[in-house]
Parts: sequence; C-alpha cells; structure tokens
Amino acid sequence: MSMDAVVYQGPQEVAVESVDEPEIEHENDIIVDITTTCICGSDLHMYEGRTAADPGIVFGHENMGNVIETGDAVTSLEEGDRVVMPFNVACGFCRNCENGYTGFCTNVNPGFAGGAYGYVAMGPYKGGQAEKLRVPYADFNALKLPEGNEHEDAFALLADIFPTGWHGTRLANLQPGESIAIFGAGPVGLMAAYSAKIQGASEIYVVDRVESRLEMAEDHCDARPINFEESDPVEQIKDVHGGGVDNGVDAVGYQAIDPETDPGDDAYDPARENPAVVLNQLIQAVRPTGELGIPGLYVPSDPGAPDEMAAQGRLGIDFGKLFEKGLKLGTGQCNVKEYNRELRDMIIEGRADPSWVVSHRVDLDRAPEMYEKFDEREEGVIKVLLEP
Repeated sequence: MSMDAVVYQGPQEVAVESVDEPEIEHENDIIVDITTTCICGSDLHMYEGRTAADPGIVFGHENMGNVIETGDAVTSLEEGDRVVMPFNVACGFCRNCENGYTGFCTNVNPGFAGGAYGYVAMGPYKGGQAEKLRVPYADFNALKLPEGNEHEDAFALLADIFPTGWHGTRLANLQPGESIAIFGAGPVGLMAAYSAKIQGASEIYVVDRVESRLEMAEDHCDARPINFEESDPVEQIKDVHGGGVDNGVDAVGYQAIDPETDPGDDAYDPARENPAVVLNQLIQAVRPTGELGIPGLYVPSDPGAPDEMAAQGRLGIDFGKLFEKGLKLGTGQCNVKEYNRELRDMIIEGRADPSWVVSHRVDLDRAPEMYEKFDEREEGVIKVLLEP
C-alpha cells in the first residue's frame, strides 16, 4: 500500500510523492492517520540545504491524528483515539527519559542523544507530513486528546512550538513580574512571548524585522515590538527599560541576520548571517546575573556557514562579557513531554489558545508552494498547517 508524503528532493525543493505506508514494526508501535501536520522553521534548515540531509527524507515532526492500528503490547491507546505526538521520539526508560529529558533519549537513536520524526541525524523515523505515521513506544510518546475536532489547530501546536516557546522561558527561569527580551518572532518566538505573558512577565520585548510578526507579538502577547532593521535592538530595549532585562530568549538560532549588514534588495541574503549575533545581543541586553534561554537551533556542522569556524559550529561568542555579568544560560531542544500535558489542559480549559499563530491550513499537496513562501518569510506566512 502507498500514500502521499512530502519528500525532500534537494536544496529548496520538496515534492509530494507516493511512498510506502508505515506498518507496525514493534509490538509497542501504533499507526496514526494524520489529520494535521505542520511546517516548522527547523524544516527550513534541511529545505535550504543547510544540513547533511539526503534526498528522500519524509519531512514532518509536528504531527497529530487518530489511532488506526495498535501493536500487541500497547495498553493505554486504542483504535479511534485522537493523539498528538511530541516531535521527540523517546523510549521512556533510559536515564535521560527517567529524569524528564525526553529530548535527549539515549536509546532511540544510537550514538546520538535524541530522536525525532522526519529529521536528519535524528534516527530512522519517517516524518508525518504524510497520510499516516508510525509512532514507536506509543504508550509513552502519544498524548491523548479529547474526541472530535475541537481545538485542532491549538492541539497541533503541542507537538513542538507551544512547548518549545514555553521551554525557552523555562530555560531562562522567568519568574512572575520579571522582564524578558525574546529575539525572533517566528512561531517559536511568538509562542515564547505568549508563554511569558501567561506566566506573568511584567515586560515582554520581541525583536524581529518582519512587521506582520511584530504586530502579532504586540496584539496577542502584549509585547513591545523591536525592529532590528531600524536601529540597534539592544539600545532600543535599554532606551525603554534601562539597565537590562531580567531574562532573554534566543528563538532564532544559527541563521541569525546581522542588523549591521546592508539588507540591499534581499533582506535574507545568507551573506548577512552572523550565527553569534543574537547570542551577543542577549548578553548585552540582559542585566548582570540575569538568565538566557536558548531553544534556537545551533548545529555542530553547517555546510552553508559564512566562515570556516561557524561551519564547525564554533561561534564568536562574547564569553568574557557573559562571565563578567555572571549570566546563566540554558540550551537544548525542548523536552516536549515535560510541558505538553499541562499545556493541553490549559487549552481544554480555555486558559490558553495558541491557535492565533496559525496563518494557513492547506491540503498536503500544497506543501511545496507553502515551503517556498515560508522560506521567503513572506508577510503573513507565520505557521502553516498541512491537512493530508
């Protein structure tokens, strides 16, 4: 049997192709009929050829749907259950999983800490930008949702961006009443700002250059928008706040744009990249003894890096200033299971609704078009959901 899936062809090219349907491979597996899957900013790193991804990968690590088949050992799920999966694939019983670090499972991807669906170097797990998905260790990995189709957009965001935005604020140890600066107003940055609002931050600054994204941060998160193309974002923040904010979040990662470079005709020219620029701006913007959360993606190898050091994942970070200010920092991908159950319940109870970040819900066959638009950072293209 075959199904449609989004398959990586090479830099800047994906296609919807016919691939083999997944099957139960282990008695702990389930098969999910996908109802919603999302395009993620992390997918763009592969899409742009900025990873070691080989053609043929089925993309998609933000997946939800209905269980249509269960392995013999699955005990908590049955056919018909509505579920959303963390982007992390985790075993549940290794040391890291037992301690809650499901993003760093040591069993699901030998030789590497962490596994994920449809992502380079993250294990043999096919992605969910497809009609169906195999979920391993299903009792542990699938989060059950209320029946029906209510909150479909919001629940889909539990796979990655809502927990990851929340994770950024927790890495920064945000406390109620504190101020925070979030660099990046893509989906994760917007979710970090929304999470900061829910957690009682007193002031929220969001830094980006895309006006539609900054407007969303202002409208939905009560954030102060900072456009880094207009002037130094650190100075803009300090002009309002003074000696520095309490916390900072890097929701950009290694493809950060240096505001000191000339945007020219193409604001996203890779020649403008400086992979350390956001980290250094955060070091400047956060007060002495403040804390930084860095969920933005950094890699140990970048074939498209602007210089030889960055190609090896070595960045020119102002560590002397970091030390001088006594700053703390937390890094790493989100352990989705640490947060997704509580965030699900907040959605059910009406205390959170992150679905405002969704800009497009389209059929799976429009994936190539939407990848191109998202990669171009077109105004109004914020979060794209695909419906197989």
